[in-house]
Amino acid sequence: MGSLDLEHPWFSSSMESFDGSLYIHIEEVNAADNVDSVNNVKPATHSSYNIPKPPPMPAKICRTTNKPRQLPDSCCVPKETKDAWDKLFKEGYGADVNIITGNESVISAHYGLLSVASPVLRNFLQQAKVRNGVRYIKIPGVPYGALYVFIRFLYSSCYDEAEMEKFVLHLLVLSHSFSVPSLKKVCVNLLERCWLTTENVVDVLQLARKCDAPRLSLFCIRMIMRNFKTVSSTEGWKVMKRANPALEQELLESVVEADSRKQERLKKQEEKKVYVQLYEAMEALLHIWKEGCRTIGPCDKVLKGGQFPCNFPACKGIETLLRHFYSCKTRVPGRCVHCKRMWQLLELHSRMCNDPDYCKVPLCRHFKEKMKNQSKKDDAKWKLLVSKVIAAKNVLRAFSSQR
Repeated sequence: MGSLDLEHPWFSSSMESFDGSLYIHIEEVNAADNVDSVNNVKPATHSSYNIPKPPPMPAKICRTTNKPRQLPDSCCVPKETKDAWDKLFKEGYGADVNIITGNESVISAHYGLLSVASPVLRNFLQQAKVRNGVRYIKIPGVPYGALYVFIRFLYSSCYDEAEMEKFVLHLLVLSHSFSVPSLKKVCVNLLERCWLTTENVVDVLQLARKCDAPRLSLFCIRMIMRNFKTVSSTEGWKVMKRANPALEQELLESVVEADSRKQERLKKQEEKKVYVQLYEAMEALLHIWKEGCRTIGPCDKVLKGGQFPCNFPACKGIETLLRHFYSCKTRVPGRCVHCKRMWQLLELHSRMCNDPDYCKVPLCRHFKEKMKNQSKKDDAKWKLLVSKVIAAKNVLRAFSSQR
């Protein structure tokens, strides 16, 4: 429920209608009578501490000068009004403009309405020849049906879907040439929604650029890049290649750039997967040596025979790698690929471990000592790897918390 606005302009008028009901008549009292009444008052028999305290004074009300509420800009045109304007156009009552099409057909219209609807048409009409009070202008190169739909839209913003789809390209050109942005918006929405195909997308792209429709141009370019093999074999592409080689070169560069971005994005996704797998491997190492898993675990822990399957995704792979590491006869780093991988995992754990003195993972303290004698180049590589794994860990935890 909204609050009462005391500063509202119609509040005073509404209060005037209640003057009779809210009027309080105050009678005059003689001074002598007033004195007698005061003298006749008997003192109270109650003690002073039984007298209730008076209520507190009312708080000071801070009135803010609110501006009267204004209705937002709105437009609600009833259907009857649109029908009336549509009827005025179709019947041509009192028309003072004749528009001649390319096939010498005539469309009747009204000078005042066309002048308001299109500033370009106003300039044409001001320079047109006047015969018997009627102005004549000619718009060649446009079919009669397209021009009829265009003038009708200027009157009532009404159109038939079938006619709009049939003449949408002509109407896009007319809306741009005669500066009718509302009609251009309708044409662009129709082209984007259901009219574009791989056969006509190149032609529509060229037309969109000439008609200053950047959204439609971007829509066409994205469609060409998604279906480049199909579009490049169409007749429209071949004609564009001969007539506008600069546009062809631009589209080819866009396709190559999009493909490069796609490859780069896939590469980064694969790198993230590797870092996530490394983080899971670090978690599995801690799990195996601290909690124990299946037949591998710390020497001071007895595992139960009916143990449940491990929930760590990398645990099984780490167990297999550890079995090979313990049984491999050429355990020297660099000779065995599997052992080399195990050495790297152990060193990565050592660089991420914050408590090597109490860590149960093998060789943790050994690699901590080894880091002191490493070159700056190798140390920088390992630090970069550790930062990437930690970043993957943070992203994985954030994603798990959201789920």
